[in-house]
Amino acid sequence: MSEVADGDHLNGAVPLSQRRGSLTMGLLWLTMVTCFPNVLAGFQWFKEGMNIQQVIWGVIASCGIIMLYSIPACYLGAKCGLTYTMLSRSVFGSLGARLMSINVIWISIGWYALNAIFLADGIRGLFNLNVPQVWFAAVMAILMAFNNFFGFSGVANFARFLAAPVLLLWVGFAFFKSCGACPVSVWHEASTVTNSHALTTVSAFVIGIACWGNEPDYWRFGKVKWMFSVIPLLVSLFVGQIIFPITGWMMARISGVTDFASATRLMNDYVFGGMALVSAAALIINYVAVNDSGLYASINAVENLKEIPRKFCVGLLAVLAAAATVMLFGYKQNFEAVAALSSIVLPCATVIMVAEGFIIKALWGKAEDLSVVVEYKELPAIRWAAVAALTIGTVVATINSGFLPGTESLAWGVPSLHGWLISLVLYVLFRPLELKYSAKALVTESSPEKSNERELACKH
Repeated sequence: MSEVADGDHLNGAVPLSQRRGSLTMGLLWLTMVTCFPNVLAGFQWFKEGMNIQQVIWGVIASCGIIMLYSIPACYLGAKCGLTYTMLSRSVFGSLGARLMSINVIWISIGWYALNAIFLADGIRGLFNLNVPQVWFAAVMAILMAFNNFFGFSGVANFARFLAAPVLLLWVGFAFFKSCGACPVSVWHEASTVTNSHALTTVSAFVIGIACWGNEPDYWRFGKVKWMFSVIPLLVSLFVGQIIFPITGWMMARISGVTDFASATRLMNDYVFGGMALVSAAALIINYVAVNDSGLYASINAVENLKEIPRKFCVGLLAVLAAAATVMLFGYKQNFEAVAALSSIVLPCATVIMVAEGFIIKALWGKAEDLSVVVEYKELPAIRWAAVAALTIGTVVATINSGFLPGTESLAWGVPSLHGWLISLVLYVLFRPLELKYSAKALVTESSPEKSNERELACKH
């Protein structure tokens, strides 16, 4: 393994002496859940007819749901110090853990490709470039991989010293300026959509973009204190998932602009006085920071499948991201599909790992030690309780999300939350049965009759 990868402790727990403080982790997480599409979402919600009250209550409720999931997920990473895919070994088995790695890779690559498309669209809108957007986005996808050649330190330092401050200054200025320009009458304006529809729409976006699913990959570098996870999460969600979308909605209300290209130009004119180069730099910094984190997760997942040189791995994933960019570009519901799946597939698995780490032993007196690295050869191929709970929860929530053709009428409530709860409840019910069966099989295997059979087999 490369020196950088070894420094990232991909095959073991991060030592306590190398853990980062809450400020570094908070700035990193701020760049991960705070990106320019959050502002564009506000423009879109205004276009769909939501009023300011529906937007505010929708984002607050969504952030509350995210905190219920994120706090134990992040603390699990800090407590155990292991990557998401390492944690999945003891819970899902050897083949199940490989499946988790594959899920991390394709979902992270999907987000990476979407961000490359958004960046290319924003730059073309700022400069009115007459270039094919799909190929421009593919080139952006490859160039955005640079920071990951330097491991977690490269990702964290870029977020802490550049991406987070630029982001806060840009949208913070736009927020306060639009607050003063937005009329008081907005508080009394009617909506053209129902409250339930608004909640489903807003939560699908907020949870989809703010729940990464593989939070332990990053928070294993954090210190083992609950508040060291809670405070950064609260601040990041408040800025990225509340302030940003509300800023977009207010600017749409003031200007009447609703399409994304015009919204990007408006943000440039409103904040930077039309200096397109400054806006382009801010966009590039933001999207690169978000993609840094997604690509880092994919690298960890690849390492769980097969150890390969880090630089080769980064280059390979960048090429795959460019190919995914081309594939997703022509798909009209690309964002809806990626957001829905990423808020269901990985978080449902994380909820199951959280249950194993904090609930199962308290209920049934026995659980796996998730702080220990287990080799594949020491594991069963499948731990059926986890795989069954994950499969059922994922299928139900995906159908409930309504983005699949023919399932539009089934969309209601918060599909991702439904999936998490189903996975959690089923795992808590299935796990004691699995433990009982395993104990019975172990007793049978060690019985005198079985020992005699093995001795006879050896003689023959």
